[in-house]
Amino acid sequence: MDPRVLIAKRAAQELKDGQLVNLGFGMPTQASNYLPDGVKVMFHAENGVFGVGPKPRAAEATADMTNAGSEPVTLAPGAAIMDLATSLGAMRSGLLDVTILGALEVDQCGNIANWAVQRNGKWWPGIGGAMDLCYGTKMVIACLMHTDKDGASKILKQCTLPLTGKGCVKTIITDKAVFDVGENKLILKEHAPGVTLDEIRASTEADFEVAATFGQMNL
Repeated sequence: MDPRVLIAKRAAQELKDGQLVNLGFGMPTQASNYLPDGVKVMFHAENGVFGVGPKPRAAEATADMTNAGSEPVTLAPGAAIMDLATSLGAMRSGLLDVTILGALEVDQCGNIANWAVQRNGKWWPGIGGAMDLCYGTKMVIACLMHTDKDGASKILKQCTLPLTGKGCVKTIITDKAVFDVGENKLILKEHAPGVTLDEIRASTEADFEVAATFGQMNL
């Protein structure tokens, strides 16, 4: 299975019926394709839509109806469109139950970095509404590849990049594992199919303990 699909599928399993959910750019947007049977949620796009519907067919897409990543969307029954200031106000006020964010790094204290990275000695920022979401959402789920292209862990003792949110992440989902954030350490809950505990230990810088219920992701 494609690692990005695996992460999106597992992230979708965290969603519960009736929740109000924001999906961040990239992998998180795919989670809407894999909702468990019987689960109905309302998706929010930070650029000003409550009630984002299924992705339209190419012939039905319009540039006037997109999510915050400029991807075409449809509207679900009962949807509401608003200006950006109202949408950001809703994000900051605690109305959202869950946000699923992509990340560059996360750490064992629940910190997340996803808005700035150095390339060729220069910072490339792209903050968007992520800080507002980290501040105002009840549950933040971080989705990312477990290691970078050189094999270095992205699940750290302490983030090295500028933080997006401090102590806000509750669950971390990677292509290798699922962690909950505990008290200054992570709790390893699940492993991806074909991934061993030894592999996870070897590729994780952060401190973690293994849950008594540790087992394979049910995808």
